[in-house]
Amino acid sequence: MGKVETLHRTSTQDITLDDVERRVTLASKALMRLANADGHWCFELEADATIPSEYILYHHFRGSIPTAELEGKIAAYLRRTQSAQHDGWALIHDGPFDMSATVKAYFALKMVGDPIDAPHMRRARDAILRRGGAAHANVFTRIMLALYGEVPWTAVPVMPVEVMLLPRWFPFHLDKVSYWARTVMVPLFVLQAKKPRARNPRGIGIRELFVEAPERVKRWPAGPQESSPWRPVFAAIDKVLQKVEGFFPAGSRARAIDKAVAFVSERLNGEDGLGAIFPAMVNTVLMFEALGYPDDHPLAVTARSSVEKLVTVKEHEAYVQPCLSPVWDTALAAHALMEAGGTEAERHAKRAMDWLKPLQVLDIKGDWAASKPDVRPGGWAFQYANPHYPDLDDTAVVVMAMDRVQSRRSPGPDAADYGLSIARAREWVEGLQSRDGGWAAFDADNTYHYLNYIPFSDHGALLDPPTADVTARCVSMLSQLGETRETCPPLDRGVAYLLADQEADGSWYGRWGMNYIYGTWSVLCALNAAGIDPACEPVRRAVTWLTAIQNPDGGWGEDASSYKLEYRGYERAPSTASQTAWALLALMAAGEADNPAVARGINYLTRTQGADGLWAEDRYTATGFPRVFYLRYHGYAKFFPLWALARYRNLQRGNSLKVAVGM
Repeated sequence: MGKVETLHRTSTQDITLDDVERRVTLASKALMRLANADGHWCFELEADATIPSEYILYHHFRGSIPTAELEGKIAAYLRRTQSAQHDGWALIHDGPFDMSATVKAYFALKMVGDPIDAPHMRRARDAILRRGGAAHANVFTRIMLALYGEVPWTAVPVMPVEVMLLPRWFPFHLDKVSYWARTVMVPLFVLQAKKPRARNPRGIGIRELFVEAPERVKRWPAGPQESSPWRPVFAAIDKVLQKVEGFFPAGSRARAIDKAVAFVSERLNGEDGLGAIFPAMVNTVLMFEALGYPDDHPLAVTARSSVEKLVTVKEHEAYVQPCLSPVWDTALAAHALMEAGGTEAERHAKRAMDWLKPLQVLDIKGDWAASKPDVRPGGWAFQYANPHYPDLDDTAVVVMAMDRVQSRRSPGPDAADYGLSIARAREWVEGLQSRDGGWAAFDADNTYHYLNYIPFSDHGALLDPPTADVTARCVSMLSQLGETRETCPPLDRGVAYLLADQEADGSWYGRWGMNYIYGTWSVLCALNAAGIDPACEPVRRAVTWLTAIQNPDGGWGEDASSYKLEYRGYERAPSTASQTAWALLALMAAGEADNPAVARGINYLTRTQGADGLWAEDRYTATGFPRVFYLRYHGYAKFFPLWALARYRNLQRGNSLKVAVGM
């Protein structure tokens, strides 16, 4: 048995500032080399096998078979990511079996020509059948199977396109669900109404994945929230809709389809695509084709182009990103470089802000205006373009980066001036605060929680309610801009929301990063920026929690199991560079730069840094939808560890251990 480093070994504790300085310099240079020519960064954003599998199935649905080379590279990616432990596919690196991801990956591999008696296909098929078969896949997978004729449409909850005609006061309305749900569902409504059949030129099916013939299945699975008292109510409604949906008046159906097409067309977003997310883009293409749009119709051409921009081709493999993350990556990389300091790093940060400045959405009132009609636009989106859907998280992070760059640059002809951009963004952020004092990612007061129990929402992620991590970012932004709880009521209400949202163990939930480490980092930064006494009980409880969960190697780690509904407390997971950086930044924000746990964490980062100045990170540390969809930001291990190392150096060499910025 090999040696296991523990928190008590000298090798996990010793650290010199000179060594940290060398590591910061190495990481800074590596990060700057990865910038694009125009000053921005856009790292790969990887999900699970679902997205590349769906890409294959999307093309075969249309009869537009990709090249043999591309199919072969995607197949190589799928084969490599098959689990050796359970023979299926997981939602995260080394994660547990996931039925839907496995069914889609098997279908895609069979579609591109892998024989069903190949060892990897046989293992996958056996793994599916041992768990009850493909009938246990989720709603979105069953919709895909229905479009291929593999399951009857009764396997899918009814979402009639007439939903488009419902008044806003009705219990279900598009304004009451999240942006991602809107953009995915609207073209899907049309597909459910038209029920097109896949062209499937190779005639591939997967009936061998069913234990019982799909036509004979009487009860299809629901999500983990099935025990809710809302569930039987909505299930009864769905049974009625299954019987009457085919008899809806033709006139109202035509009007509803027209309204759905108008919704999509207004938000088509050029080659960045509807919602700038893969599922919505694919559904848009299929919607236009189901409605008979010719291949050369401008809307159809644009929609198809948006899908192809997400394909990521490497030497031996290819996969498909769920979306692109340039604004998020650029803003966070700039923060890391500003923390690192130096003329060259600050110059790169300035170029990044200059690239970001014109991407601010100033002229389009997006869907968020349904709940906040009197607020002027002023946010940034996550992607290159997505003007109907800017988000609070990106906006706050961009503003704080602009403020840092602007405050550090010397007066002169190239002086940074982002004052108007910052002011307009602040106005929008304050205007999007929810009634409970928190902030959500894209909307305000999107808290119709009963909708997460409709049969269609077996993923339980139909909404965009306020969360601690996004609220913390907005609090940090307002505080960094000079506001206090006394001078700024939105800031005061935001801090109150955060203090009330703390978990019993001292942590905070992380909706968009994995998980309580991410949430606790976000909130401790915000409380520090807002002037909350680091000796107060909530901060002390958070510090105690963070130091208690440090791994023996000096790092921190947390995986997707922390999102399970029966979660009862932190469960140890392998250390990662990004999560270690979050924990360190959190502890330093709480005034703990001299804590031995911080020295051990800094030591971990120096020991695990690669010769290229960067860190390797295979594990997923970000969240799309808890329990359903996770993300691996390839940039996280490139800028967060640098940020933490530079922060530690700055505090140790400065006149104060207090962090002076919002993040």
